[in-house]
Amino acid sequence: MIWPQPDGDPVSCREKIEILDENFDELRHVMQDAFEDALLMGVDEAAMRALIGQLVAGLKAPRNR
Repeated sequence: MIWPQPDGDPVSCREKIEILDENFDELRHVMQDAFEDALLMGVDEAAMRALIGQLVAGLKAPRNR
């Protein structure tokens, strides 16, 4: 995956890319499990997608130090 920086250039440090890729894979797995569990428990698919979207939209960026 290409990880864009604010200036549009991709992150080029291999260690950073590894960490970003691992985090993304972990997140995808956890979200997929939660999504499937919700559907199996009777949650509406569109509603669950909206809830996940709201979760992502509500993420806070770390403050500059």
